[in-house]
Amino acid sequence: MTDPVTEPASPPTDYGFLLPEDWVQIPLRQGDAEDAVRSLVTSAFARVPADVPRDKLTPLRLELERRLRVAVAEARRARALEMYLPVKPAGEVNLGASFTVSNARLPARSEPDPAASGEVSDPAEIAVQLLSVDGMASASEMDLSSGEVDGALAVRRERVVPAAPERGAELGSRRVEYLVAVPGDPSQWLVVAFSTIGAGDPRDDLADAMVEWFDALMTTFRWSWT
Repeated sequence: MTDPVTEPASPPTDYGFLLPEDWVQIPLRQGDAEDAVRSLVTSAFARVPADVPRDKLTPLRLELERRLRVAVAEARRARALEMYLPVKPAGEVNLGASFTVSNARLPARSEPDPAASGEVSDPAEIAVQLLSVDGMASASEMDLSSGEVDGALAVRRERVVPAAPERGAELGSRRVEYLVAVPGDPSQWLVVAFSTIGAGDPRDDLADAMVEWFDALMTTFRWSWT
């Protein structure tokens, strides 16, 4: 997390990460996701040897498209703006990890609060308000920490989510979310949400390594006003 900077008068127009080359972005707004999924699947199968029978490739391609569409649909239900997925050097799409970016707003106050100021108060309380939509309304149920990301207040939550076969989640997942205050707009936050199944156990060494990678990625997060 970075040193604080002077608060700008207007909200930023964009943001970015130093994304590794083996990760790709799927935009979820408008109709861009369909084109991105097709491009990703085409890329994944581009390096398959020409002598591999087509009747073996077609079911694999269809299954990859299905899994990607399910992931896109899930991200859209969460009102995400973008989804990021890792692609192995051979072109294979790895759905064992991903992260999304979305917007969140603090709930509007039902009555004016004379004690409220224009400044953000307890980060844990803010996180509870922003995350209560997913049923985690108690701060005691969350592993929370706070700090700054590119000079903006940020709250980090880490948790393990059990498997939910009825929703297509056959394995549990390790999830880390960064809630980053948008400079110049006290009520708006950016949510960067990472998920990994590790090597099949969300508490295994691979999951630990992936969480460390994501935390390192968030140190490269920057706002832009261009």
